[in-house]
Amino acid sequence: MKTIDLTTTAKNVLNIEAEAILRTKKNLNETEFSKAIDAIYNCKGRVIVTGMGKSGHIGKKIAATFSSTGTPSYFLHPAESTHGDSGIITKEDVIIAISNSGESQELLNLLPLLKRFGLTIIGMTSNPNSTLGQASDIFIDISVEKEACPLGKAPTASTTVTLAVGDALAMCLLEKRGFTQEDFLIFHPSGALGKGFTYKVQDLMKTDNLPVAKENDLFVDVIEVISQFKLGIALIVNEQGLLTGILTDGDIRRNLIKHKTGVSNLKVYDAMTKSPKTVNADSYAAGALHLMEKYSITALPIIDENGSPCGVVHIHDLLKAGVV
Repeated sequence: MKTIDLTTTAKNVLNIEAEAILRTKKNLNETEFSKAIDAIYNCKGRVIVTGMGKSGHIGKKIAATFSSTGTPSYFLHPAESTHGDSGIITKEDVIIAISNSGESQELLNLLPLLKRFGLTIIGMTSNPNSTLGQASDIFIDISVEKEACPLGKAPTASTTVTLAVGDALAMCLLEKRGFTQEDFLIFHPSGALGKGFTYKVQDLMKTDNLPVAKENDLFVDVIEVISQFKLGIALIVNEQGLLTGILTDGDIRRNLIKHKTGVSNLKVYDAMTKSPKTVNADSYAAGALHLMEKYSITALPIIDENGSPCGVVHIHDLLKAGVV
């Protein structure tokens, strides 16, 4: 009995599929791809993705990725479409039809309705001369030189390429729409992805015994305040109680280096970071974390509607709560 090296087979599959994606990247028709982006971006309805068999499974994933990244989308099973499910299609929609051969009969049965509605059809197929290729307004090539299946039968490299092209469309649309991390979290309220959206800053901030100091306080005295409260920050306010600055461990180091002759008479106003980054208590925790990561901040002041400090949120508390 012949011994099969399954590790070699696995690596061959990965190599074939990786090479297929790189080939698709190299041969990408940028004009047609851009047309597809514009058609979907300007769509007033939804993106209806349809495909039969393995193409259908990939289509479901593409539709799900679109919907979760700001492009309303729905998967329509072509076999069910001719038994009433085509009622979900409106004249405002755009169609992405997937068929490697371009001749899947169940999908072709749907084409007359799509043409009757005058919908833009984005055809994802390996054969531009196929029935689907000729019926499409926009053609996206998903052809591969060979499948990764040793028998050359099971859709493998072709489905991988189709999925990758779908992801590319979705990510281009995400950027074109200016889709943000907060937008993403809105569509993922459950699980780890949604914790940043579920939590507000007020849920995680510290409000008692805040490390507050006055602008005219001595620098050395405010250092003691920072040490006492162990948040790595002091909130500096003016005579009206409004936040005008913060003093951090970094500010302390910089001023000790700058004032080598001594800091005993240095006022904190002259040493603090003025106009610091702040957030409101009702801001989303994910937004606060993004701000802190962007500016390398470990503790962030929280201000009320008047501009007075009402809390501090520490990056460790955000991460401990599972905010991402």
